[in-house]
Amino acid sequence: MSEAIKIIAVNRKARFDYELLETFEAGMVLVGTEVKSLRAGKANIKDAYAAVEDGELWLVGLHISPYAQGTTDAHAPERRRKLLMNAKERRRLVIKIQERGLTLVPTRLYFKGGWAKVELALARGKRKHDKREAIAARDAARSVARARRGERE
Repeated sequence: MSEAIKIIAVNRKARFDYELLETFEAGMVLVGTEVKSLRAGKANIKDAYAAVEDGELWLVGLHISPYAQGTTDAHAPERRRKLLMNAKERRRLVIKIQERGLTLVPTRLYFKGGWAKVELALARGKRKHDKREAIAARDAARSVARARRGERE
C-alpha cells in the first residue's frame, strides 16, 4: 500500500530550462511555522536549487511565506534549508555534481506520509536552441490537436 502524497508546489519551469536526467527524494529540516505554511500551500520553488557545502546538501532559494497565525519571530522566508538523504546516495550525488558539472533542481515539493519532501532532479542546462526546439514541438502538437478537434465537429 502506497503512502498518500499531497503536492504543495511544482517547478514547471525546470523542465523547460533543464534536461532532467535522474530524480531523487529528500527530506528537509524545517521549523514549525514552515510546516504550517507548507500545509497551507504557501511555497514557491521556481528559483530554488540545491547546493553542496562540506558534503552536505542545502536547498537555497525556496520561498516559504511566513505563517499568518504565527508569532512575530517567524521563520525567514528564503532561508537555506538542510536536505536529508541517505549518506551513500548523497555521496554519489555530490560526486556526479562535481565531476560532470550538473546541477540539482527541485521539481516538486510535497507531503508524503506527513513528512515534507522535495523531489530533486539531476539536471543539465539547456542551450537556447534546445529551448526553441521545445517551443516549436509544443506549438506543432497544439496545432495538430486543434486540427483534429476541427475534424470531429
